[in-house]
Amino acid sequence: MSRSSWISDDLMDKVLMAMRPENRLAIEVSLATGLRIDDVLSLKTALVSRTRRPTVVDSKTGKPHRIYLPTHLHARMLEQAGKVWVWPGRLEPLKQHRTRQAVYKDMRQAVEVMRRAEWVSPGQNISPHTARKCAAVRAYQSGGMAAAQALLNHDQGHPTVTLLYALSDKMDYNPSKRRRSRSSVRSKRKDHIGQR
Repeated sequence: MSRSSWISDDLMDKVLMAMRPENRLAIEVSLATGLRIDDVLSLKTALVSRTRRPTVVDSKTGKPHRIYLPTHLHARMLEQAGKVWVWPGRLEPLKQHRTRQAVYKDMRQAVEVMRRAEWVSPGQNISPHTARKCAAVRAYQSGGMAAAQALLNHDQGHPTVTLLYALSDKMDYNPSKRRRSRSSVRSKRKDHIGQR
């Protein structure tokens, strides 16, 4: 699977508008908090109803992470929250939260609409993780490296990964250009082999 791309705020807004409201809200929370989509979806109603500054446990690293939920998102989360999960699962809403695959599928469909409208280039891979990259870029631009590390819950002693996120708007990765260069290398190899 290819890496997720960073996208502009304008394009993210377009993608969000094409998504189902509950999935859109999950991506908006990821954009605001820098949480991975798994961590957003696993938020419990009891925790979120108590405070706008909950401490969540990072599912990947196991580290605690205190986040801030903006008022407008917090209110929308509580409006649509289930009894146990803010994003209850479809089949067993009391036992499971919504899956990341459900959000991913909805986002992919929205991206395909944008691709047909030629707002998304063929080389861009837009997924829920794109929101985390966008959040890191915003944090870096407004508060520097320390702000990006805090938002992503990254260790200060290992800035490389944080920089990859924080500078993802500057990295011009275009897979189609890469493919062309590989094919030209192959054709040069064939020419070279044919000369033997």
